[in-house]
Amino acid sequence: MPESRSDPAAERELRALLKRQEKHRGLLIAFEGPDGSGKTTQRKLFKAWMRSLGHEIVTYRWNTSPMILPLLKARKLARALSPAEYCILSAAAFRHQLETEVLPALWNGKIVLADQFLFTALARDVARGLELDWVLNAYLPLYWPDQVFYFALPAEVSTQRASANKAPGYYASGQDVTGIADPVASHRKFLGRVVQEYEALARIFQFMKVDARQSIYEQHREIRQLFMQLQRRHWGEWNTDAVLSWLKSAGIGNVETGKDKRPEGEEE
Repeated sequence: MPESRSDPAAERELRALLKRQEKHRGLLIAFEGPDGSGKTTQRKLFKAWMRSLGHEIVTYRWNTSPMILPLLKARKLARALSPAEYCILSAAAFRHQLETEVLPALWNGKIVLADQFLFTALARDVARGLELDWVLNAYLPLYWPDQVFYFALPAEVSTQRASANKAPGYYASGQDVTGIADPVASHRKFLGRVVQEYEALARIFQFMKVDARQSIYEQHREIRQLFMQLQRRHWGEWNTDAVLSWLKSAGIGNVETGKDKRPEGEEE
C-alpha cells in the first residue's frame, strides 16, 4: 500500500513545536545594497557591537554553499551561465545554506547576520530580465528576515566605488545581459537596473533604509538605532512553510534534542 504523502498528526506536532520555539528562536538580520554600498563593513561593525552585548552571532554569506559554489565558479569562469541558470544555482545554494546554516542557528537562539540575502537575488535576477514571480518560485518556500538594512546608493556612485581598484567582473558588471564590452560602462548600466529593483523592494518590504553616502560612523549609529525599533516577524505569520520544510527534512527528534547540524557560518 503506498505511503501517505501527508501525516496530519505529524504535521500538527511540527506546528506545535514551531509555536513553542517561537519565543526562544534567534533573529535574522539582512544587510542589502548595491556594490560599494558598505554593507559588509557595516555588518562587521554591527556584529562586533552585538557580540559586546553578549549575543551569539552567526554570519551568512550569499552564494557560498560548499555544495554549489564549485559549480557556480566553474560556470562563471567559462561565462556559461544564462540568467535562468544563474538564478537556479543561486536558489539551490540559498536553500542549502538556509537549511544547514541559517535555520539551525536561529532554532538555537542565535542571531544570524546575512551579508546579502534573498533580496539580492530578487534585485539582480529581475535586473537580468527574469520575471519576479518566476524568481520567487525558484526560491520557494520563501524565508523572510526579521529586519533588512538597505544601504542605498546611486548607481553612478556604486560604479565609482566598485571600479576604484579594479574593473568589475563579467557577471558583477552585468556584461552577460548588457552586451557592453567595457566592464565599467556595463556596470553603470546594470547597476541602474539593480538599484531600481532594490528601491521597489524597499518600499514593498519596508526595508530600514540607510544613506550609504554618510560616514561609516553615522551609518553604524543609525543602524544601532533602527535595530532598537525591531519588531520580529512571527514565524507563524511569515515563515511557517520554510521552517516546517526544514523540520521535516531535519527530523523532529534531532531538532528537539539539539542534535541538528551545527551551522557552518560561525567565525571570527
